[in-house]
Amino acid sequence: MPSGELSTRTIVQHALTSGKQVFIPYIHDIESSATQKKTSIMDMLALGSMDEFESLERDKWGIPSLQPTQVANKPNCLGGHGVSTATTKGPHGLDLIVMPGMAFDQKLRRLGHGKGYYDHFLTRYWEKEQNNNAATPKMPFLVALCLQEQMLAATEEIPVTDHDWPIDAIITGEGRLLVHQR
Repeated sequence: MPSGELSTRTIVQHALTSGKQVFIPYIHDIESSATQKKTSIMDMLALGSMDEFESLERDKWGIPSLQPTQVANKPNCLGGHGVSTATTKGPHGLDLIVMPGMAFDQKLRRLGHGKGYYDHFLTRYWEKEQNNNAATPKMPFLVALCLQEQMLAATEEIPVTDHDWPIDAIITGEGRLLVHQR
C-alpha cells in the first residue's frame, strides 16, 4: 500500500465472508470525443472472492488492482458490466466507500493524492443517481481511515474547491470517530 495509508485487506475479507458485495476501484483511460484527449478515470468493479483479491497485481502506487483483461465481464456499481456507462434497472449502487487520503481535518475534509479520481467518480455517480433515481437519489456513506499523524490540528484546514466531496466520517488509528452531523 502507499506509504501512510491503512490497509483495507481485513475489511475486504470480513465483507466478503459476511456475504457483502465488494467493489474495488479500477483506473483506466478514456478518450474525450470533444477534445480527442485521453484522461484517466475511476470506476468501481465487483470483486469475486478473497482469492481474487489476493491474486490482484499491484499498480504503480502499490494498490492491488484488476488488469484490463479482467474487466469486461465484471459487474460495475451501476448495474452494468465492465467500464460501460450503461445502467440497468434493479439493485445496484454502493452503500459505503472507504476513501483514501493523505491528510484530514476536523471538518471532515480530505486531501487526496492529487489526481481527483474519487471526487470525479462521486460526481459521475451522483449525476447517474439523479438521472436514474430522480425521486430518491442516494449517495454512499463516505468514510476515511486515517493514522493519527494524518489528522490536522483543530486550527488547520484542508483547502478545498467546489468539486471536492466532504466525507461523512473519519475513523482514526487510535479508535477515534468523527462523524458529520447532518
